[in-house]
Amino acid sequence: MAKEITFTNVLGLDFFPPKPAVKEVPDWYSNTQEYVSDQGKKIVMSGNTASTIKKCIPVFDAITAGYILYTQVDLQVSQENDLPWYTWSDQNAISFHPIVQAPLHPKRNEGEYPKWNNPYAITTPPGYSVLFTQPMHRESVFTILEGVVDTDTYKAPVNFPFVLNNTKWEGIIPAGTPMAQVIPFKRESWEHKIGSDKERQEQDKISKKLRTLFFNSYKRQFWSRKEYR
Repeated sequence: MAKEITFTNVLGLDFFPPKPAVKEVPDWYSNTQEYVSDQGKKIVMSGNTASTIKKCIPVFDAITAGYILYTQVDLQVSQENDLPWYTWSDQNAISFHPIVQAPLHPKRNEGEYPKWNNPYAITTPPGYSVLFTQPMHRESVFTILEGVVDTDTYKAPVNFPFVLNNTKWEGIIPAGTPMAQVIPFKRESWEHKIGSDKERQEQDKISKKLRTLFFNSYKRQFWSRKEYR
């Protein structure tokens, strides 16, 4: 039985509702051919295939994991005193954190940290949290600061501080732009160890098994389908 994740717009305005990430595949990925155009589906030198990133299942799983939250209104970015200046149309869409709250963060830039005020509260089943990350393998003029929230107990909207990738960029970030990727996961306790000869032998066996098939070997022999609806 599928687990349920609930998105509730606290403003009652479902103009740009969340979607499964599989329904928001970026154009560059959709437009990429599965095989290098001048070689097609065939074996090339050293037993390799002429496949492209389109055949890389780990990339596909990253792009389609979880759900996508969207910006809800247009945001205009201009310049004032050589710093980004933000203007939005409605819904109290943006607020700010002073840079002194995170002065050493590796993604910091010259100005304050603007923050998307996300109107969607998220609820997950008991024992499940959510990783919020920048939508993976997608072009964007901004990058959110990632975080993990225990959405089984904290059932209020989570907001997303962000930075411009280029602080001199000017333009409009349109309503409906992918804003954050929402990946639910089960909280469990983990303990790490360093592998022994037994694990190394198993890894070698797996590597050899991967090389038994020319096409789609990982997908056909090791991959498990993930479903987010």
